[in-house]
Amino acid sequence: MVKKKELKQLDKKGLKSKLEELKRDLMKINAQRSSGASIENPGRIKHIKKTIARIKTYIKNNKEENPKT
Repeated sequence: MVKKKELKQLDKKGLKSKLEELKRDLMKINAQRSSGASIENPGRIKHIKKTIARIKTYIKNNKEENPKT
């Protein structure tokens, strides 16, 4: 799992790649859940969703701090 401190150190490219990776993981877990298979760690879904929201917030804040003029 990703810590807040690690996210703050990543640049925009790193954040976007991490976001895509987490979205793929979430999609995979949701597919397992919908097919009826037992999920190894159901609490991971909540953690992934929160991390995705955190990354989107960091990306948005960086965009506001460095507007293109």
